[in-house]
Amino acid sequence: CAVRGVESQSETIWRQADRYAVPRIAFVNKMDRPGADFLRVVGELRDRLGAEPVPLQLPLGTAEDFRGVIDLVGQRALTWDDQTLGTRVDVGPVPPAFADLVREHRDRLLAAAAEGDEALLARYLETGDLAEADLRRGLRRRSLRGEVVPVLCGSAFRNRGVQALLDAVIDYLPSPADRPPVRGALPGGAIADCAARDDEPFAALAFKIVNDTYHGRLTFIRVYSGVL
Repeated sequence: CAVRGVESQSETIWRQADRYAVPRIAFVNKMDRPGADFLRVVGELRDRLGAEPVPLQLPLGTAEDFRGVIDLVGQRALTWDDQTLGTRVDVGPVPPAFADLVREHRDRLLAAAAEGDEALLARYLETGDLAEADLRRGLRRRSLRGEVVPVLCGSAFRNRGVQALLDAVIDYLPSPADRPPVRGALPGGAIADCAARDDEPFAALAFKIVNDTYHGRLTFIRVYSGVL
């Protein structure tokens, strides 16, 4: 929460993610509330959760003046049209008033991405910059290793910033193909490692059973491999 910052439930979930080595990104929500302070919350991620937060965005205004975000990766301003409930995203240049702040935080972003591998670090030290694709690749590698936490912001209630958050899930979090195969029991009792592909043996976990008045017993499953 952009107002209340890191709360107790955030700490609980964070400890669980640490326990299972789950890569993660942080979304600072409710930027349209009075008292919202994005950079303060970024500091709390570091101080209270022991994270290494890397802001990918800066808010364009706060509270009732919040109208969008500045994309530090693409160096552009993103604003949302309330009339279309966030469906239309307007892309424009960074406002001159934010130039110094953007330069400061983008330099930190570049330094964090450059540590993704030696080739990127050498390129960054030579040129002082990275191409957008290289920047994303470096951040993704460090995010998957749990070294950094990309941070975004917005107002989910007003559909501001949610679109960029979904893009960040694709860019910086692991797909099923990035995770280790799941181990399951085959018919007959044999044990096999099943990768996340359609041509692998079917492996799934039934995690919930509900007795429905109209449909009877319903079983909710998560499919890890194969096809049902």
